[in-house]
Amino acid sequence: MGPERMFVFTPWVRRLLVANLLVFLLRETVFTDQRFLALLEFSPLDALTRPWTFVTYMFVHAGLLHLAFNLLALAIFGGAVELRMGGPAFIGYYLLCGLGGAVLSYALMLVVKDIRPVIGASGAIYGVMLAFGWAWPNFPVTVFPFPEPIPARWLVAMLLGLSLLLDWIGLSRGVAHLAHLGGIAAGLTYLKLQDVRLARAERRLRRTPDRGVLVQPAARAARASEPTIPKPRPSAPPSDRTHQEIDRVLDKISASGLASLTPAERKFLAEQSRRMRTKP
Repeated sequence: MGPERMFVFTPWVRRLLVANLLVFLLRETVFTDQRFLALLEFSPLDALTRPWTFVTYMFVHAGLLHLAFNLLALAIFGGAVELRMGGPAFIGYYLLCGLGGAVLSYALMLVVKDIRPVIGASGAIYGVMLAFGWAWPNFPVTVFPFPEPIPARWLVAMLLGLSLLLDWIGLSRGVAHLAHLGGIAAGLTYLKLQDVRLARAERRLRRTPDRGVLVQPAARAARASEPTIPKPRPSAPPSDRTHQEIDRVLDKISASGLASLTPAERKFLAEQSRRMRTKP
């Protein structure tokens, strides 16, 4: 099952595109002094005295080609990933992957002592591409000049390999490609933990013999003590509707896997699992 839409400018994708373009234009036209770049870039040697650079470095780029690649990748893959995750989870994931790139750069500095300043959203962008390949590994992506579409998982692997090669031979100065590994590592950890959490929730609900007892007994007793007011009878009690929705979501997982769930279904599954853990 592939993404419903690509090249869609969802709210957070649009905001990130505008923010990156705005910073680039300001740097090229108004704040041309090198001190502006030094204020925003992530320098591992000075990271602890300038903690804001763990975030601001993601919005500064080495040049037009660097910016164009990142924004193009965000425009292609970001919308589908945001639609799948939901807006708040998407921007949190994006920033987490960017932070992963900065943290890895800082860790490398502690080892080799000569890591250059890091700029660019590439760590976060690689995380977004990883999330796309994770959700739709076999989705064909057309890439010039290849004659045939490439499965998303292989495209992500190729771009990561290219990034490491460029860092090794030093052809792309100003871009710390090894920092991209931090974005990949942070994204992989997040995605794996999310799948583990949902898989546990699914197993917990499948083991529950009576999924209809999701309403807490105390709340049920409190409602029973209240004065009876005639109301139109619903088509099904809330517990029955919840039971039916759980069955529907579990059937969908059985048929298409965890990746097929929408953000609302993922949230519902997690909430019902949490209720089963906390019930008396």
